[in-house]
Amino acid sequence: MRGVYPKGVPLYPCNADCATLEDCTARRSPHLAPIERFMAELLPSLVIVGRPNVGKSTLFNRLTGTRRAIVTNEPGITRDRIYGKAEWRGRALEVVDTGGIVPDDKALIPQEILRQAHVAIKKAALLVLVVDSQAGLTPLDEELGRLLRTTGKPFVIAVNKVDSMSQESNADVFHRIGAPVFPVAAEHGTGVDDLLDAALAQVSVVASVEEEKQPDTIEVAIIGRPNVGKSTLLNRMVGEERSIVSPIPGTTMDNVDLEITRDDRNYRFVDTAGIRRKGKTTLVAEKLSVVMARRGLERSDVALLVVDGEQGVTQGDAQIASYAEESSRSVVIVINKWDLAVAAARDAASRDAATAKGKAKRAPGERHNPENFDAGRLMLDYEKMIRAKLKFLSYAPIVFLSAKTGERTDRLFPLINQCWDARRRRISTPILNNWLKDEVDLQRGTTPKARPVRIYYMTQAKIAPPTFLIFTNQKEPLHFSYQRFLENQLRAKFDYVGTPVRFIQRLRKREKRSSERGPERDQ
Repeated sequence: MRGVYPKGVPLYPCNADCATLEDCTARRSPHLAPIERFMAELLPSLVIVGRPNVGKSTLFNRLTGTRRAIVTNEPGITRDRIYGKAEWRGRALEVVDTGGIVPDDKALIPQEILRQAHVAIKKAALLVLVVDSQAGLTPLDEELGRLLRTTGKPFVIAVNKVDSMSQESNADVFHRIGAPVFPVAAEHGTGVDDLLDAALAQVSVVASVEEEKQPDTIEVAIIGRPNVGKSTLLNRMVGEERSIVSPIPGTTMDNVDLEITRDDRNYRFVDTAGIRRKGKTTLVAEKLSVVMARRGLERSDVALLVVDGEQGVTQGDAQIASYAEESSRSVVIVINKWDLAVAAARDAASRDAATAKGKAKRAPGERHNPENFDAGRLMLDYEKMIRAKLKFLSYAPIVFLSAKTGERTDRLFPLINQCWDARRRRISTPILNNWLKDEVDLQRGTTPKARPVRIYYMTQAKIAPPTFLIFTNQKEPLHFSYQRFLENQLRAKFDYVGTPVRFIQRLRKREKRSSERGPERDQ
């Protein structure tokens, strides 16, 4: 038995064989999974609580930058405690997601959820009560507020589902609970930065990310459509026949994990199942394999997007690429079967040369020589086509190779290392602001007829992916073209190859400063 509740229902990850739930509970601390034990010892805990279906799991996923917690419209999906880590402004917090609490429900599952929540609350440094702005203040919200107050722990209220500034007034009623209120939209990330700032302000002991031991294994997910050569690429990179390879699409169903060491660096490769459109998947196992493939992508650092060089970039490739970009993974675009693509292009050129139009292009008596085919020019044209179809991955490097023959596969490891280093690169605040002041012409990025953009201050809030907090004079979000200008300038200076860059914008309030300087000017 491995941490299993009676009747075989999994309760939580346990590394020991406990005969009963009581035994496992009594000896809970030694049996924590390694990541949970590490966080429990070093990081202060931020525990998310609330009634069912208010968006706790969505907030957990947003804070941790993962999709570990299942999110549906059906209440009561989360039952056990789920652990993750949030990193913000160079600081780290343990984040715990709990099930929806209904204190008066005497059924077995709700009571077990309540017990699990009590265990998390007991160890919490800060509690976050999540409520639903659209439902308003309910008696259960008030009851949970009273329950949290009796714990003696500091707590704040995250008023979820505030999707626009016009809805922020819906949060006013929750001040009756008697705790700081933060309007947020967990699904979109709005207001979450203010919540994290408040969490760091209330928690006194927070481990600095720089002081933690950096992860020593690079997680690499190999993603793509069925039958583009993902398993062949894995076998080539690890040097053994690890994954089954066949011409039948959909051969790989489960994610295949394999760890290797190369040049004193550790890598964990995940060969995922081919991802198809929903309408193309029929078998339940195939649908599940697609879900697991996306899960494999979510826990990776670098995604190798494998494209069939013979077929080119399809709509399916673009959709999978969007999954990687939305999940903020670093990306390397791998054009596989390049030897076949070059051979097909050479044959096509020979056929064209044999036509009357092709003969007319040649000098009299000149014969077509297939050896004169320019593969380098084909590569340049192909790269332009890829950039045009995958504009949102303009930062991703492209490598042309043949997994079957091994041609050019040696270029992958240096690119993976570059993406990994860029993903975890942290720029100090003084260096950022000196660069912004001395080297960036902000007026170049301003759109015509728009209010001139001023960036007063800039700091890096987190890594993986690099996220920057900018204080501006704009109430409205910066125009996408301005963000793109700023991103391009940042990449050119600090070499953020292969990794997405995110910006969080805040309006800098200057009224107080101007009012303080007013009397001085009058004197």
